[in-house]
Amino acid sequence: MEHHTRPSIVVSKCIGFDSCRYNGAMIPSEVVSALREHVDFVPVCPEVEIGLGVPRDPIRIIREGAEDRLWQPETQRDVTDAMTGFTREFLYGLGPVDGFILKFRSPSCGLKEVKIYSGKGKAPASGKGAGFFGREVLRAFGDMAVEDEGRLRNFRIREHFLTKVFALARFRKAREARSMGVLVKFQAENKLLLMAYNQKVMREMGRVVANPERKKVDYVLDTYGGLLRAALAQAPRRTSAINVLMHAMGYFSSDLTGREKQFFLGSLDKYREMKIPLSVPVGILNSWLARYEREYLAGQTFFEPYPEDLVQITDSGKGRDI
Repeated sequence: MEHHTRPSIVVSKCIGFDSCRYNGAMIPSEVVSALREHVDFVPVCPEVEIGLGVPRDPIRIIREGAEDRLWQPETQRDVTDAMTGFTREFLYGLGPVDGFILKFRSPSCGLKEVKIYSGKGKAPASGKGAGFFGREVLRAFGDMAVEDEGRLRNFRIREHFLTKVFALARFRKAREARSMGVLVKFQAENKLLLMAYNQKVMREMGRVVANPERKKVDYVLDTYGGLLRAALAQAPRRTSAINVLMHAMGYFSSDLTGREKQFFLGSLDKYREMKIPLSVPVGILNSWLARYEREYLAGQTFFEPYPEDLVQITDSGKGRDI
């Protein structure tokens, strides 16, 4: 793909944008840094926005009965209402957005693994969950591309996030045209990508695009958008992605040498064994596309679901099973 629609991504401001953590630090992120050229970021620090300042005494989530509260132990201050009010005002006042990258384990922004304490004093952590801002993001935007910066260091999680957020951005742009023709083109260009992710939902999307009952375009777009988010909800199974890659290889079967085929099949084995990311066998197919020019395949987003230079980000090697 020669051009990618720029996603709009809400990001925790401390991740490369401002030294606004409780201790005055800023968190480096190779992913966020690489994305700056390709996305429109909306940085936010909920804790600063409710007046806690920088640096500040840490806050924590405490559980009182069935209710969670946001508590600042050093000052004995309850900031639950302030955080809840800001969160709702900010999130429900957002313009079009395609995804979120939030601070790992933060009592405000965390999406999971945030410690929850059993009381206000020196009580031990009694569980884990999402932060106050993070849990409302999951409630309101959970079917969008939502991740924390820690998990994005893993190549499989990152590939899924990037694929999803750029696909949602492309659809957002397509639906602005309010045209069935544009939607048909979108479905056609994303066919192999959707096939790799969820063939059952892909076929349902095809029926929606066919629109045999001639429903109004806004209804069709709303229905299609919900199905698209459902199709992209989980990273593709390796077997499904390999089936698509083998299907694509068939377009070049008469042009390739035996050694080229074996090299490609070897990359599929490594991908199946989680030794390399999906982008490696896709990169081999892209080299064949440049060499042999297959028009149908060249227009498929599966072969470049997001900008090519984002493939180069290194991998932590952790958390590959998602």
